[in-house]
Amino acid sequence: MCGIVGYIGEREALPILINSLKKLEYRGYDSCGLALLGSEIRVFKDKGRIGELQTNLPQLSAKMGLGHTRWATHGEPSKVNAHPHLDCTERIAVVHNGVITNFQKLKERLLSEGHFFISETDTEVIAHLIEEYMEFGASLDEALCRATKELNGYYAILTISSREPGKIVAACKRVPLLVGLGSKENFIASDILAFIKETKKVIQLEDDELAILTNEKVRLFNQEGKEVKREPEEIKWSGEDASKQGYEFFMLKEIIEVPQAAQRALIQDKVMIAQVAREVLKAREVIFTACGTSRHAALLGRYLFSRLARKFSEVIMSSEFQYYSDSIEEGILVIAVSQSGETADVLEGVRQVREKGATIVSIINKGSSPLARMSDRVIYLNCGSEIGVAATKSFVGQLIVLYLLAFAMAERLDEGIEKLKVIPSLLEENLAYNDERIAELAQKLKESRDCYCIARGSNLHIASEAALKLKEISCIHAEGMPAGELKHGTLALIEKGTPIIAICPSDCTSDETLSNVAEAKSRGAFIIGVSDCQAGIFDEWIKIPQVEEIFYPLVTVVPLQLLAYYLAKVRGLDPDKPRNLAKSVTVR
Repeated sequence: MCGIVGYIGEREALPILINSLKKLEYRGYDSCGLALLGSEIRVFKDKGRIGELQTNLPQLSAKMGLGHTRWATHGEPSKVNAHPHLDCTERIAVVHNGVITNFQKLKERLLSEGHFFISETDTEVIAHLIEEYMEFGASLDEALCRATKELNGYYAILTISSREPGKIVAACKRVPLLVGLGSKENFIASDILAFIKETKKVIQLEDDELAILTNEKVRLFNQEGKEVKREPEEIKWSGEDASKQGYEFFMLKEIIEVPQAAQRALIQDKVMIAQVAREVLKAREVIFTACGTSRHAALLGRYLFSRLARKFSEVIMSSEFQYYSDSIEEGILVIAVSQSGETADVLEGVRQVREKGATIVSIINKGSSPLARMSDRVIYLNCGSEIGVAATKSFVGQLIVLYLLAFAMAERLDEGIEKLKVIPSLLEENLAYNDERIAELAQKLKESRDCYCIARGSNLHIASEAALKLKEISCIHAEGMPAGELKHGTLALIEKGTPIIAICPSDCTSDETLSNVAEAKSRGAFIIGVSDCQAGIFDEWIKIPQVEEIFYPLVTVVPLQLLAYYLAKVRGLDPDKPRNLAKSVTVR
């Protein structure tokens, strides 16, 4: 969600901060701002995009500053609620990612002591708390450390002050914050993408740590004020994935990259996969936890574990997981699935069950994430960065990893790898075949208000994922459901022309799904069949390759991602920046 960045060094801070913020646009935001410190703090912020803010910026010389992209939680998107926020004296500036749950009580106390507020945000109280402690003689770092002890919730905070120029002070709790080490300059941000082109030397802040950045060095401290020594990590990733490379949108680029991502996800340590598989089989209970697209991957994972290895498991959405934590104990294995490893609901649930003795296995795309650090075992997707808000290549990567685990649990890992190796080329061929046809189909559907995606068995969770993509990217009301459930209520909503996407390849569910399609067709539905063979009942046919029954989810999902992309385009929407949504959901 919110993106934060700080720079201190010998170069002009403004262009560096602007460029860094643009690298964080993919996270989703509704307003943005900058604080530059030269002889004084100057703040520039507004509702809208970074490009719009940039056009109104004066030419200022400053060698340090902060930047922020905001995804609104407390207070509507507006200039006054945008970050950075200042204290009463306008000599302290703060940017913040996260949520302060006790901000209202803190605000009431500060108001009673003579402070005045101009925004509705939780963040503004941080600036005034720092101001209060500095008035009593604390340094900027001491003041932030004391302030964080009063904050409930979770946060990544950057602050600067004209009272102590020449340093940026940062603190974090349960929200990612990374320091980038340069030569006579240093960077700090919520995402490595913000500075990956400038430096590959990175230090990840741990919970309740404080960092002091000058242009010469970076020092870390715990909440007791004791200095923490940690060697920087050398990042080998180049950051090339973070450019569109000639494509109009990141989402299209990343859909085209799905075959390559599937190949990368197959490159795993076989010994480690086998070890995790044994742990899953040995566990008394196995629970998946995930959100959104990752939850759909987990649901298919549950199916694969059952079908291939006869191991029953459960899937609990992460926002609800904490309410089940009373029944978690040693002997239970939790598989956390997350593209970013930053999702707040996933982290909170995992944190609670870890304390109760559960074993944590995580499936993640991003390295150096909070989820990775709290896991007993981590399986990385190796998909490369995913900039578009919609998860596309990472979803397929998650599926590949879950197939590998299921085959390993059945003691058929080598067989599974060999069978999965043919999937990337099939996906590549199918993308080329379907591209123009799906673009034409999108034109026919662009006025649709509702859409229902139906399937049975392993394809059910692809139907749910297709519906999610239509909702988030195309802004069409869509539902994914078992085909057999149509007649238990949803048929009442079917009228002439209502699109129904039916996933019905040549597997054991085909005949029954086609029977449900006929029920909808007789009520006027417009049927879009996703199958390896044409059926007369289809009004439109999205052709997929014929594969072994269990692998159909891998070949059905990509053309449906493409449909959501083209529908967004023909409806005049930006598929990379869907309305009201963010890539990394770091608030609960």
